[in-house]
Amino acid sequence: MRRNLPAAERSPDQVYSLLTSSIVPRPIAWVSTRSLEGMLNLAPYSFFTVASQDPAIVSVTSVGRKDTLANVRATGEFVVNIGSEHLIDQINESSGAYPREFDEFEAAGLTPEDSEYIDVPRVAEAAIAIECALHDLHEVGNGTLILGKVVNFSISESVLAEDGLPLIDKVRPPSRLGRTEWGLAPEVTERERPQVK
Repeated sequence: MRRNLPAAERSPDQVYSLLTSSIVPRPIAWVSTRSLEGMLNLAPYSFFTVASQDPAIVSVTSVGRKDTLANVRATGEFVVNIGSEHLIDQINESSGAYPREFDEFEAAGLTPEDSEYIDVPRVAEAAIAIECALHDLHEVGNGTLILGKVVNFSISESVLAEDGLPLIDKVRPPSRLGRTEWGLAPEVTERERPQVK
């Protein structure tokens, strides 16, 4: 027995709830930006993934018109910070619909730290920071797809393996689920890809 829930018969809020409760877990892009006036902004986005490997491009979708989107439009730069479980309350704190002049770094007790290649600070406490230059913006329904060309990875030595890649059991990134639920770092299993001749 299955229940069919046609999207056309549901309100946008109901569809949003179904999407975010079904497409789980979703990694969190903790995006830091700076306005032209120099005001810092920090906000988490769970509509986030890799869009291209060559060139390296990440995508973040901003639903509605938010400060992050306005800042990226104006400056062409942003940082995708990857937080850890111990920062879950700070990530959540920065998710509020605060006024433009509100500094989420300060409110959440976080440290803005200069990036290497762009004029937007990263979150010093985050294990991974991906510095991005705006590649493109695409309006999709009530969202804007922000495509950022990766210009630098700044990764804490404490989470790197000998092969130079981050270890999930060291980073321990939280994820978003449905409702007010969050996911913690998952149990890990490994499979080699099939070698097709």
